[in-house]
Amino acid sequence: MRRFIRIVAILLFLAAAYVGWALHAFAQLAEAVRSGDGAAVAARTNFTQLTHSLSDQIVDAYLKRISATRKIKPMERMLIGGYGGAVADALVHKLLTPEVLTQVLRTGEFPAAAEGAPAARMSALHRLDIGNLVSLVSGLHFITPVRIAIPADGGRDPERRAAVIMHREGWSWRLAGIELPPAVAQSLAARLPVR
Repeated sequence: MRRFIRIVAILLFLAAAYVGWALHAFAQLAEAVRSGDGAAVAARTNFTQLTHSLSDQIVDAYLKRISATRKIKPMERMLIGGYGGAVADALVHKLLTPEVLTQVLRTGEFPAAAEGAPAARMSALHRLDIGNLVSLVSGLHFITPVRIAIPADGGRDPERRAAVIMHREGWSWRLAGIELPPAVAQSLAARLPVR
């Protein structure tokens, strides 16, 4: 029985250390955002994965917008996924310079919101209380063993709820995605042409 308890204690310690490692990297990212250091934010970001994360959400919001007015056939959905993904990638690439990304994480506002579309904001990363471990740990969830979503707003407002996705790469954790609030994804999808 003692051996079992020791094994469980060791496993719990290792799990806590693993999550703490990701939270430490997240805290470093948040500090770089607070100080406005675009180079430090860029060093802690995997831009390829972040681009795919945002593009997928924009295409999903685009498909929802189109399906609200008419039925989308499976072949059309597949074509929109491919073509829309390429267009969304181009849109996201314009948004993801280190300076713009730092500003987005700092203010919670994407600068390229669609003309005439209502302003959409998500919670800003700099407002997050990094010292409140209970709030951070209670809201985080594992996507895969090397991918953790950390709520960027403490889960207070469901319409502005956002999460930062950290991905372990070798011996470090890097920003690999942002779970956008629905209104932000819709605002960005409004820039894509409707057919």
